[in-house]
Formats: sequence, C-alpha cells, structure tokens
Amino acid sequence: MTWRFIPNLKLTSMPKPTISNKSINADLRYLKLLARDFPTIPQVTTEIINLEAILHLPKPTEHFLADLHGENEAFQHVLRNASGNIKRKVKELFGNTLREKEIRDLCTLIYYPKQKLELVKQNDTDLADYYQTTLNQLIAVCRNVSSKYTRSKVRKSLPPEFAYIIEELLHESSDDRNKQAYVGVIIQTIIGTAGFVKAMCELIQRLAIDQLHILGDIFDRGPGAHLIMDTLTRYHHWDIQWGNHDILWMGAAAGNKTCIASVLRLSFRYANTQTLEEGYGINMVPMATFAMETYANDPCTIFYPKIEDPSRRPNEKECKLIAQMHKAIAVIQFKLEGQLYKQHPEWNMSDRCLLETIDFDKNTCVVDGQTYPLTDCNFPTINPSSPYQLTDEEQDLIDRLQHSFLISDRLQAHVQQLLLHGSMYGVYNSNLLFHASVPMNEDGTLKEVCVEGQNVAGRELMERVEQLVRTAYDDDGDSIERQRACDYFWYLWCGCDSPLFDKSKMSTFERYFIDDKSTHKEAKGWYYSLRADANICDHIMDAFGVSGKHRHIINGHVPVRASNGENPIKADGKLMVIDGGFAKAYHNTTGIAGYTLVYHSRGFQLVQHAPFTSTEEAILNGTDIKSTTQIVEMMGHRAMVNDTDKGAELREQIADLEKLLVAYRRGFIKEL
Repeated sequence: MTWRFIPNLKLTSMPKPTISNKSINADLRYLKLLARDFPTIPQVTTEIINLEAILHLPKPTEHFLADLHGENEAFQHVLRNASGNIKRKVKELFGNTLREKEIRDLCTLIYYPKQKLELVKQNDTDLADYYQTTLNQLIAVCRNVSSKYTRSKVRKSLPPEFAYIIEELLHESSDDRNKQAYVGVIIQTIIGTAGFVKAMCELIQRLAIDQLHILGDIFDRGPGAHLIMDTLTRYHHWDIQWGNHDILWMGAAAGNKTCIASVLRLSFRYANTQTLEEGYGINMVPMATFAMETYANDPCTIFYPKIEDPSRRPNEKECKLIAQMHKAIAVIQFKLEGQLYKQHPEWNMSDRCLLETIDFDKNTCVVDGQTYPLTDCNFPTINPSSPYQLTDEEQDLIDRLQHSFLISDRLQAHVQQLLLHGSMYGVYNSNLLFHASVPMNEDGTLKEVCVEGQNVAGRELMERVEQLVRTAYDDDGDSIERQRACDYFWYLWCGCDSPLFDKSKMSTFERYFIDDKSTHKEAKGWYYSLRADANICDHIMDAFGVSGKHRHIINGHVPVRASNGENPIKADGKLMVIDGGFAKAYHNTTGIAGYTLVYHSRGFQLVQHAPFTSTEEAILNGTDIKSTTQIVEMMGHRAMVNDTDKGAELREQIADLEKLLVAYRRGFIKEL
C-alpha cells in the first residue's frame, strides 16, 4: 500500500479588499446585467450567504475510468458501484449491525434494483418486512451520500414522481418524536412500491459520484460501445479526453474512408459486428457479398477472428465469412492509407506505403530496406503497376459504407456527445488528464510537431489538434479545410508524433503478412519512459498551466502489467496510469482487469479490479468485482468545495456580488 500524506492545511480568512468607486464604474455595465438576477439588497445578501456556505461543504467525489474498449457489462457494474465507493459507505453505516451477506444484498439492490427486487419477490415470504427494513437502510445511505450537497442540488437530482416524498424522508428523522408517526406513515404507504425503491437506488448511484472522467477509448473490440455511449448521454456530469479508438470512430463518422476501413477491420478481427450492425445500423450485406465473391477460393487463414470470449464465438461458417470480409477490408485499408500518405507528404509516412514494395513473383516485400517473405500473397484486387488504386467494386463498396456511416443517426448523435463533452486534454482540480501522451524529445523538452503548417508543442499541440477535430464537423467551414481536417483523423490514429499514438509506426501490415517479429515492433515515444521522472511531470504540468501544491497527471492507453510488478503510481505519486483493462484481450497480459480511480474529500483511492464475471452472476449471487483499494494520497484535512475549481468560480461570483452590493448602497444602481 502506498501512502502519500499531505500535511494539515487550514483556510485562513483574508481581509477583503476595499471596493473603490472607480472599480464599480469600470464594471458598471456588467453589474447592471447582474442586477437583473438580484434586483434587491436582500437577494444579493442571501446569495452571498448561500455561496459562502457552499464553499464549506465537503469536496464532491470524482470517478476516473479509462480504456473501456466496448465492454459495457463491466463498465455498467463499475459505474453502478462507483468503484466500490458505495459499498464503502454501506459498510461505514452498517458494518457493525449487518452481516456480510446482508451488506452484499443491500449493495446488489442499489446497483441493480429492478432485477434484485424481482428475485426478492420470488424468494422472500415476508415482503412487507423486507420493504420496511430495506427502505430505512436506503434512506440512511441516501442521507449519507447527499450530505455533500446543498438541498437545492439534491432537489434537482430527485426523480420528479417521488421528489416530494424523498425530500421529506431525507430531511426528517424518525428519531424525532414529533415526526415519528409522520415518517412512519410515509414509509408504510410506499411499502411495495417497487418504483420508489428503484428511484432511491438510482438516486444513491447518482449522488455517490459528482463527476465522471473518461480518459478515452470507449470504442474498440468489445460489443457494447454504443450502449456505453447511451449511458453517458443520460449521465448527469461527465467529460472525456478522446482516445485513439474514439478518434478512429469519430473520423469514420466524419466520412474518412480509411478510418471506416480500419473500424471494420478491427471489428472483424475480434468478431465484433454488434456495435456496427445492431448499434449503428451499418449495412454489412455489400461487404459480405463482395468478400465472398472476391475471396471465394481463398482460405484467409491468417484473417480468422481472434475470439477472447468463448461465449461470443461464431460457428465455423460464420468465422470463414468474417475472415473473408476481414481480408477484403484490410486490403482496401492499405490502399486507402497509401493514397493518404501520398496526398500528405508533410506527415512523413511514405515509409508506410508498403504495397508498392511487394514483389508478386517472389512473394516478398521490403520493410525499412530489408526484404521479407510474405505469409500470404493472394491479392486479386491489387494492380502491381498501380497498387493503391481501388477496383470499381472496391470503390463502390467503400462509397456505400461511407454513406452508411454518414446517415447513421445514432452514431452521429453519439459523436456529437463526444464533441460536446470531450477534448484532447482536461484540467480538473489540479489534475491534468489526457489519454496517451505528450510528445517529447529525449532530453525531456516538449517536442514540436508540425500540424497543418504550424510547429506546436505541449498544450498548443493538444489545442491545435482539437481545433482540427472540430473543424472536420464544421458544416459552415471551408470545404477544403474541412477535408484536410477529416484526413487528419488518420494521422491522429497512427502518426508517429500523434499525442494519441506516439510510436514509431503502426505495424498492421507486418503483423498480418510477415512472420519475422522484429518487424512488428512499435517503438514508443520518449514520453512513456520519461514520465516516471517527477521533474518531467512537473515540467509537463507547468506547460499546461496546472497549479496547486498537490497536482497530478492521470493517463490511460497503456495497460499496466501488474503481473510483472509494474506500479500504476509513478513519479513519486505525481502520475497515475489507470488503463481500465476492461478489454478481455489484456487480462492475460496484465493479470488483472485494470484500475479505476476515486477522488473524494479525504484523498485519492486507486482501485485494482479482478475480471468481471457477468451481470447475471452479480445479481443472483451478489458477486461484486473483487477489488483492491490502494490509497494514493490521504489529505491532512477534509477537502472542501473551497479547495476545488468550483470553489474558485464561486469566490469570483461572491466578489462580483459584493461589488454589486456596494453599488446598491452607494447609489450607482437603484434597487427594483
């Protein structure tokens, strides 16, 4: 267990500066606008008191997840149990009064109220007693998780149909003799109302976490990325720092044909077409027809899908068809990316134009000046004299696929959510969040990268990249600029200086067609080795304007190999790597199912997860993800809202209101 203790910090009240008439005159226009919301001195005074009080509430809890990779069931469970935060609170409340099984059952009810209540109805012979006991327990848990918030904020979180009843129960105690009968009648009246119990459980889930941070890669090999996006669309407060797989899908949704081909290739590689077909309605019939006709006599052995979950394994006939589609789209991808490299010489990726190095007589190709035999040289659609030219059939296929991506309403709506809530990096409460890396030089300086003619590094690089991503979706922008921005999604996916990739190359072609594993190596950028140095982390945080005595970088992207003894906490606690490891493909490599992070008012807790079994198992047997909590930092004092970014905003609002108050009292503005 790693501890990093922060000495006790005390807030000291500073004398408030005198507000001069000159400063009021300078801000008079703004103050008059503010006066519309607070037209009298009592209203201004009340709001100042309210904001001052909020500053002294405990800091709300933040939840950090990364690299979900489409594993919706595991994501839903971690989200519902707040990485063990809800169970921790239940144990604090009932650890001395309830048995372990009773605690487990109560937690399962909070996580999955509808399904758990159905089981209770089938097996419990005294439902009235169950509801009576359980409602009192839920009310206690709900009071606990709501204690960090104002009544106003809690009220806004309440389900409308039960808002009045829940508010009464939260703020009235059955210990008060004058209210015992009142509270008792409310509970008796709602006994058996499954909808009320469900509403209470969902309210606990909502209040347990104030803000959810996703550090990229919602999409990839798992079957439920679209379901994760549906959940996030309904979630109360979340943000995302885009990952490389998110960018690939965003590029596909913007119409980038190379991204579309790669999205399909990865889906076929892992036999996952659920997100494409069921999630986004992408028509696979033209793809299947083309593949069966073109590769009818090709065994496509090396293109058979990798199946990580035996329950998802297709039958042999389906596997053969997937392998044919896999090879067909891979060849199309290699052609399309070769076209992009020639259109964009500024990317310096001409060495990835490998189709032109194939010797079809000798069945070899050339990589980095070395000649290697190919494991498969059956390419019926490649013209050796013009290897990157699509056949008429391939062109028709990719055009139809592009059309399907562009007209998928659900996909386009989800991408709009990624744009609305997303960015290349985020700074929240002295924590710098980004998915993969900040490109660096060997000496630890920030690497300058040319982006559309501008040399930028660090924060400027991230912001310029984000502008390009948004330009690709700017319908009112210049069409040429928008097309170049659309092309750039591919560089972000696999360009050596992309902050979402930052490796020497993406060796997709070599992994398919060359046995020599030395050609498969993808050398990581300097960031990945330098980030263990606390001084380097400080340098990066300085460049991004991250302030505060206790600041951190929080990353995902690279799985932490816990089975090899790798520690996710680096640089003397200044950097935390929380690749969620949700994807089953990584479990054998890492030995775990990754990490999540909880930041509450008393400090940081890093949660290491064992692989999730199934939702059904969790509901039937109360089986939770086995998690180990590692305390990263414990505060010497309980952090308050005053210590957060929100606190800084509130202090600014208080200063404005105090100026408005003086303006009223000195006659600059008249009360209404």
